[in-house]
Amino acid sequence: QVQLVESGGGLVQAGGSLRLSCGASGRIFSINAMDWYRQAPGKQRELVAGITSGSNNYYADSVKGRFTISRDNAKNTVYLQMNSLKPEDTAVYYCNAKIMQQPTSLPSHYWGQGTQVTVSS
Repeated sequence: QVQLVESGGGLVQAGGSLRLSCGASGRIFSINAMDWYRQAPGKQRELVAGITSGSNNYYADSVKGRFTISRDNAKNTVYLQMNSLKPEDTAVYYCNAKIMQQPTSLPSHYWGQGTQVTVSS
């Protein structure tokens, strides 16, 4: 099967930086888009950034200019470099990947377990 494992979360002061990683493993034929979402307490999960298999990326307006998404296709890994962090960036960050397990199968979405990011003021 497929597993997504995130790492890199933690506690940081406002203005600081963190780098999140998410690696996919298991039965994988190809990975289409890889996205980062976040969910703050009492709020809905929201899309933060995403990157296609061709490395086209997209960002939520709230993180443009501060966050950078990238991927290493050889390692089936997506990264999120977060700079100039703000207290409102505090949330659990989740990785999502659209993965085909076989060349003839339809792609499915898979989620990681989440990693906590806390930004203190």
